[in-house]
Amino acid sequence: MSLEHIDLRVPRNAFSVRDAARAGDVWRVFQDAAVLGSSRRGWPPQRYVAEQCAFVVRQQTVTHEREVSFGEPIRATTWVERFRRGLFSTRQTRLTVNGERVASATQDWVHVSTAGGVMKACRASDSLLESFQEVEAEPLVELPAVERAVDGAPFDFGFTAWFTTMDPLDHANHPAYVDWCDEAIARRVHAAGMLPVEVVPVAERVRFRAGVLGGEQVLLQGRVEGRTARGDVVVAFTVKVGDEVKAETVLVRRMVRGGEALAVALGGS
Repeated sequence: MSLEHIDLRVPRNAFSVRDAARAGDVWRVFQDAAVLGSSRRGWPPQRYVAEQCAFVVRQQTVTHEREVSFGEPIRATTWVERFRRGLFSTRQTRLTVNGERVASATQDWVHVSTAGGVMKACRASDSLLESFQEVEAEPLVELPAVERAVDGAPFDFGFTAWFTTMDPLDHANHPAYVDWCDEAIARRVHAAGMLPVEVVPVAERVRFRAGVLGGEQVLLQGRVEGRTARGDVVVAFTVKVGDEVKAETVLVRRMVRGGEALAVALGGS
C-alpha cells in the first residue's frame, strides 16, 4: 500500500481558550504522521539511530482549511511524493476530520549521516530507498498568492533558546519556528490593544538553513509584506543567531474579525 492512513489526536495542551489548535501543534501532528508513516515502512526512529542517519526538514509548507477543535479525530494520509538522487525526499500529508480536509502539508527533507555526532548530507542506503515507493496523489501545497504588496514597518522579537526543548537531533524542532513567529505576532497584537488569541492561522512556509541550538540568542526580524485576495496578512520573518540566518519564514494570518485589524496591529495596513 503506497498511502499510509494514520489516526491521530491533537493533545489538550495544543488548544487555546478559543478551543482552536495552534498552528505549531498542527505542524507537530504532521511530524507525527511522517514518523509513523516511516515506521510502517520499517524505519522507526530507533532504526535511524542504529544506522546513524536521519532526515531533517529543508522546507515545509502548510495550509489550514479550518481550525481543529479538541477531541476531533484526525485522519492523516501521508505518502512520499518523490526521492531525488537518494538525498532529497518530498513527503505529502493531508489531515481530515470525518472526511473534511482541515490542513495540508508538503515537507521537503534531506537525508543526513549522524556518524560521529556530526550531521552531513549523504545519499540514503539502498535498503532505505527500497522501503519508500513514490506516489503522485495531489499537487504540492503552496502559499496563498500575495494580491497586494505592502512594505510594512519592521519589528523584532528576541529570546534565548531553551536547552530543555531541543529535539532528538539536539536542535530546535521545526514546529518551534512557527511557535516563535506566532509569539512575535501575538506580542504586537497585544501591544495594539487586541487579543492575540483571535489570530487565526491560514498558512505557513519555513525554509531551514541551519538548526538553532540550546542557549543561542535568537532574533526574529519580521514585517508585513502583503495581503492575499481574501485580505489575509502575509508576514515574513528572518530567524537569525548573530549574523547567521537560520531560517526564513512566511506566515499568513487573519483575525477572527478579519485581516484588516491584524494589518493595523502589525503596521502593514
